Amino acid sequence: MSKPNAAEPRDIFFVSNSLNEMGGITSWSHQMARLFSERGHRVHVIGVVPAPAGRVHELGDDLPYRTTTLYAAHPPSVRPVRGLKDKLNLVEQRRRAAREAGMHEQAAKLSALFRAAGPGGVLIVTQVWAMEWVALADTADLTVIGMSHESFATCRKSSRFQRVKRFYKNTDRMLTLTREDADHWIRQRMDNVGFMPNPLPFFPEVPSDRSKKRVVSIGRLHEEKGVDLLLEAWAQTAPRHPDWTLRLYGSGEEEAALRKQAAELGITGSVEWMGRTGDVPGALREGSVFVLSSRGEGFPLAPMEAMASGLPCVAFDVAPGVHEIITDGEDGFLAPPGNIAELARHLDTLMSDKDLRDTMGQAARENIQRFSTDEIVGRWEGLFALVDR
Repeated sequence: MSKPNAAEPRDIFFVSNSLNEMGGITSWSHQMARLFSERGHRVHVIGVVPAPAGRVHELGDDLPYRTTTLYAAHPPSVRPVRGLKDKLNLVEQRRRAAREAGMHEQAAKLSALFRAAGPGGVLIVTQVWAMEWVALADTADLTVIGMSHESFATCRKSSRFQRVKRFYKNTDRMLTLTREDADHWIRQRMDNVGFMPNPLPFFPEVPSDRSKKRVVSIGRLHEEKGVDLLLEAWAQTAPRHPDWTLRLYGSGEEEAALRKQAAELGITGSVEWMGRTGDVPGALREGSVFVLSSRGEGFPLAPMEAMASGLPCVAFDVAPGVHEIITDGEDGFLAPPGNIAELARHLDTLMSDKDLRDTMGQAARENIQRFSTDEIVGRWEGLFALVDR
């Protein structure tokens, strides 16, 4: 099969669990799809299942690429087979048979899409669950790249760990987000591993002037994002800064419990619950410090956005991606995972010193440009050429 020249367009497919479920992977997929489209590539973003109710990310009507969702409704879930009783359970047998038949039917749709690709076609699977459908499809003429958008440590604690080792072992490349995580996977005897950081989502012309007495956090109100830890840290910090507020952008199933926690901590008056925002640059421009209190991350977009907006960041150092983005003591501060007292101390330091906020905020805005879209898309193009079949 002939290969395209570097300047020639390719067919590029992105396959995810869902093409429009709220979250970082959806944002990343559509950012990359748009960037590749702008370079003349033919892009198709595919989701296996519809986004869950209440978790739909509105994509707009101006997409310069195709989108497809395979299933009209989520397929039946099945339990793992454990012992003879499960094997003989007729209800579960029927559910497993229906699921398997449905998977083959949807994989046939994928095969038809993939076979229509021209020379040099690339398939990027963003989540290993989606790879279970891709593995049943005909990908013979495509370069297949499997991605893990979480840290090795987080993946290892989950059921995804064994699936990554199984389904990504024979892909042309398995990509992590940092070199450190790539090394961990290589030690798992995977010899096709590389790494590719996320691109900077935006770089506003007008950054924050860091004059407003406001700490900003953006993220889903979910246990993994550690907003409960942030509220505890804020309860230690807020009494020393009665003119400061904590703005929480995001929504989620934990909101009621978190509001109750804030009331019990006596910080209701200094916490603003902003809900989801469609104007992240505007939200960040209104802040002076950004805080990331997650229990687990991959290569988080939110602190990148904050740094591009000129905000110094305070974060729990929960993953290689976090300390790849934030340089401790230069453009922000890192605290050991879950160390609430240390997180509070770093917040207090920045809230107490405008000159330090300015110095670190300016450094953040300069340093984050190493992840510019031109830089990262260029690295992707180089990878495509390297692994071209």
